[in-house]
Amino acid sequence: MKSPIIDFLKQLHHELSGLSEGEVATYIPELAKANPEWFGICVVTASGHVYEVGDTDIPFTIQSISKPFVYGLALEDNGLNDVIAKVGVEPSGDAFNSISLEPDTGRPLNPMINAGAIATAGLIQGGIASARKRRILSGFSTFAGRELSIDETVYQSESETGHRNRAIGHMLRNFDILTSDPDPTVELYFQQCSISVTCRDLGVMAATLANRGANPITGKQAVRGEYVANMLSVMSSCGMYDWAGEWIYKVGMPAKSGVAGGVIAVLPGQLGIGVFSPRLDSHGNSVRGIRVCEALSQRLDLHLFNRRGTRDGAVRLIFNGGKVSSRRVRSLEEVALLKEHGSRIVVVQLQGNLTFATTETAVHAVTEEFETLDYLVVDFGHVLSINDTAARLLFELTLSLEAEGKTVVFSHPDRVPLMGRVFRAKLGEKATDVYRTFEDNDPALEYCEDLLLVKKGFTPPVEHTFGLAEFELLDGFSKVELEIFSGSLVEMTYGKGEAIIRAGDEASELFMLSKGRVSVFVGSDASTRRRLATFSPGMIFGEMSLIDRSPRSATIEADSAVQCRILTLASFDQLGDKHPAIKIKLLENLSRGLSRKLRKANLELSVFE
Repeated sequence: MKSPIIDFLKQLHHELSGLSEGEVATYIPELAKANPEWFGICVVTASGHVYEVGDTDIPFTIQSISKPFVYGLALEDNGLNDVIAKVGVEPSGDAFNSISLEPDTGRPLNPMINAGAIATAGLIQGGIASARKRRILSGFSTFAGRELSIDETVYQSESETGHRNRAIGHMLRNFDILTSDPDPTVELYFQQCSISVTCRDLGVMAATLANRGANPITGKQAVRGEYVANMLSVMSSCGMYDWAGEWIYKVGMPAKSGVAGGVIAVLPGQLGIGVFSPRLDSHGNSVRGIRVCEALSQRLDLHLFNRRGTRDGAVRLIFNGGKVSSRRVRSLEEVALLKEHGSRIVVVQLQGNLTFATTETAVHAVTEEFETLDYLVVDFGHVLSINDTAARLLFELTLSLEAEGKTVVFSHPDRVPLMGRVFRAKLGEKATDVYRTFEDNDPALEYCEDLLLVKKGFTPPVEHTFGLAEFELLDGFSKVELEIFSGSLVEMTYGKGEAIIRAGDEASELFMLSKGRVSVFVGSDASTRRRLATFSPGMIFGEMSLIDRSPRSATIEADSAVQCRILTLASFDQLGDKHPAIKIKLLENLSRGLSRKLRKANLELSVFE
């Protein structure tokens, strides 16, 4: 099954592929060799789900995107106070290669401009140059979740043309920001910028920051979590250089760009974005990369300052119809079919505030179940709110499943009225053909069960009045025993909607349903009333009266015209006196039926633990 998230990214990729603005960087000769049409997008969630389209596997050099990651390693190696003493955190308002130093101290204004990045590289521990390089490569590899290496050709090209950066290095040495020969540190800076990555790597690295420094795919900690806030803070204020203010205003995510065409953006706690497209604007940022991030922020409501409180994800619980069924009491044949095939019905309970990032977890869970489900119940019963993005995402998921022959139904639609509006706006009068809603999970499950049973060849019996021999309660009875038992019964009829049993009534009889359907309810008003079960012909109800003789605990009403055979407690006691063998058979069959119900209840309880 195609994920609707992938479909959205493909559409966005297609929309922006025609952008031809900007130029490939040429001041480093090797960068000028990039194909200006390369274009990849990768979104990785904090739970490790990867969505990628386009040229996401083409290697390029990380360039200035390396700066926040080296800054994090420097913080880990030295602690916050020692790093702050060497590199500030104030925006410069200048270009990336500006020489922005405090006039008195010579301290670079922030670690995102070249001066600050060179100073930060000088703080990486390891003694000799090769050890410091290994420290950076190892750290970056943990962020990316795979072994990374340096593009030696690009490194040589940077080193040969990096005269301005060498000048910055010597100025830093003049102010004792660098305390030894600056050339090895400047070379280390060239090497960190020349680490080869892919667009997918950038997405994973960004998601690692979103996940408080833990790689969401490998689970390995790339940087201590307490330093991630410092990294994201300088990315927010300084990551896009002299365009950082407009960026945080429009896009609202900490970000960093590189002159090879890469861009990363981070929505803390939720996801990371990696984009690669070599054409740059006048600020040195990828033209398509900027547009992708703007579109993702606006269309998916990702702005950092427009957040509601959320949990880790929207999925509260997932279970299938093989373990939890509707309250419709089924025949043995139906029970056997549902036990074998009920797992084709999947229920996803959603919770909390539904946004793109939280709802993505539900979409991913459904796509993981795609091959094994035919019917999906989406339960909104624990949802607090839903925004346009989440509603559209669930709409697209529904269309994708329906196109593959799956059936989607929704329960508790009153919690999310926006969903109905989205379906009606998109489909008009046909919305009701796709947006199937039920007041709660019980009728939604029953609807799916009925469809599944028909699909698996079950033919509902032709409506008729059940004879005594057709009741499971009387399995194993001989013809003579049936005749004797029949003499103990009284026949009664009830009209549709009539109460057969009321909660609190004295328990005085067992009912054998010969024709029609009845339902069991608890709750005295509309807000508390809930169906416990629905019985069909051939089934019994009120049987607990034969055992505990306590007042009725629920109300039972006729769903249609109903015919019953009734065994009173007095007749039951007389059977024990005159025909004890018949009474024993009744109790044995009754015990088996109650045992099946208990096992079913235990299985369902285990699902909700």
